[in-house]
Amino acid sequence: MSTQLISQTEAAAIIQSGGKEFRQGPNVRLTPGARDAFTEAGVRIVFDASAPAPASSTPAAAASDEQLFRSPQAEKLKQEICDIGRRIWMREYCDGNGGNISVRLGPDRFLVTPTGVSKGFMTPEMISLVDGKGNQLLGTWKRSSEFTTHLAIYDSTPEAVSVCHAHPCHAGAFAVKQLQPPGRLIPELEVFVGQVVVAPYETPGSPEVAASIRPLAPKHQSIIMGLHGLICWGKSVEDAYFKMEITDAYCRTCILAQSLPGAAAIPCDKMDDLLEIKKKLGLPDNRYDLKPASLCEVDPWDTLCGQRGAERPVTPFDPMAASATAGLTNAELETTIKAVTDQIMASLTKGK
Repeated sequence: MSTQLISQTEAAAIIQSGGKEFRQGPNVRLTPGARDAFTEAGVRIVFDASAPAPASSTPAAAASDEQLFRSPQAEKLKQEICDIGRRIWMREYCDGNGGNISVRLGPDRFLVTPTGVSKGFMTPEMISLVDGKGNQLLGTWKRSSEFTTHLAIYDSTPEAVSVCHAHPCHAGAFAVKQLQPPGRLIPELEVFVGQVVVAPYETPGSPEVAASIRPLAPKHQSIIMGLHGLICWGKSVEDAYFKMEITDAYCRTCILAQSLPGAAAIPCDKMDDLLEIKKKLGLPDNRYDLKPASLCEVDPWDTLCGQRGAERPVTPFDPMAASATAGLTNAELETTIKAVTDQIMASLTKGK
């Protein structure tokens, strides 16, 4: 069995991953510089006869990761992540240090935003290189603790290139109600996003939340995380962000529309047209094989109002409840209005 030598540079990469203990196997040796680096960083060195060699600790692997992390492609993506982070912050999609962004850089390698930093004020130097198991390989800022949820999307959805998670308020309103936004109301959502689903609440950053997202990602690019926020994937950093922006605008429109009278939806026989446009754009959708009847099984407004356990809202300036006038003829409606008016006038006369 050959001996693997850990250099000071490789030790620094291990330290940056956030580890507090280095388990040294029988076929691993530390250079004096590596040992000093671990000691100065407070990393405890423990001999473990069964410990394998670090996955990326060979000089060739470390050099390859370093070259990839400093490549023009990586530097461009780091800047793009920072730009999108600022757009997220300016749109008030996150507060404090909320939200996180990642992108595939290569096979089993990802660029990830830092934890504890406002997404509106990131710099490229804060972005880290992380492998497909969540281990931070390079970067001086600790990667987001919620990257494990991103990995659930990358693992289950090979076409996902980037993942964006934040807490936009209007999608967040559906999240706190654990309520799925209705479909068939705006063409842009149908074409560019598709069905938005709700995942049950789990503790952020936990294996359970990753497990709840994993089966949904292959069929849905926009997922509301129950009592938490919104997570979207796309074919680029900007595309993932676009999915988030479109979803939140849609949720906002739904919330506003509920205060207006009436109800309308995209006709069933027009849904195929939208899906055909989407297919030509090469966008994924789990509804391509469905028949028109299956696309329109439920009225979107009935679905929305029924899920929240309330009657369909009426316009605030309507003096009568919708249920009191529903189904009345014009003559019956006039009789009802006259009766209410007479009661009001009688009350006013008595008060004089």
